Amino acid sequence: MATSAGVQLLGSWCSAFSNRVQLALKLKSVEYEFVEEVFYVNKSERLLNANPVYQKIPVLIHDEKPVCESLVIVEYIDEVWTGNGPSILPSDPYERAIARFWAGYMDNKLFPTMKELQTASGDEAKAIVVGKLNEYFTLLDEAFVKYSKGKAFFGGDDVGYLDFALGCYLGWVKATEIIGGVKLLEESRTPRLAGWAERFLSHDVAKDIIPEAPKLLELIGTINQLAGLLRFSCVV
Repeated sequence: MATSAGVQLLGSWCSAFSNRVQLALKLKSVEYEFVEEVFYVNKSERLLNANPVYQKIPVLIHDEKPVCESLVIVEYIDEVWTGNGPSILPSDPYERAIARFWAGYMDNKLFPTMKELQTASGDEAKAIVVGKLNEYFTLLDEAFVKYSKGKAFFGGDDVGYLDFALGCYLGWVKATEIIGGVKLLEESRTPRLAGWAERFLSHDVAKDIIPEAPKLLELIGTINQLAGLLRFSCVV
């Protein structure tokens, strides 16, 4: 069994991708040191050295060896700490492939479009983005029905890979709903996914990891203020 000694996570409390790794570490009961990166101000020398290709969080450092990209890190955790708690990925090869497909869909479709809504200007532009998000969440609602097999989570009776892949976004989903003045996880439209979200946020593994929407909105205000100051300093 791999030990938990020498494990660090370079990340941020507000990063959905860092939260994803934290969820996996918590499920596997892996002790680690969390190194907060204030990525919207500057990037530490340690981060740049650990992830010279993408230069972004999260980075898991295990026995002084860096592992980058959140989904890659989650799979690494599952493979290294096999004796710690339940498996994160499904045991069946086909089900693992399906899980990876949908996790990629969430990262490549859902996350960028949520960012679009946060910056969309005007009712028409917002309506177009909301339409895309409704389509994505409807597909995920259908995927949940199919792959949960009538159980509480994507992973079955307990949380797993796809629960972490989507669950890490839930704080930002709620913040985006407030910013956009819309309801994305609507019970009337995606009842199964809305129910899953409530169960996931109530799960012990998600507590103290998924940030609350008001805290994220406060952070957005701080970042916008910093951006404004930077623009002003460039002008003067």
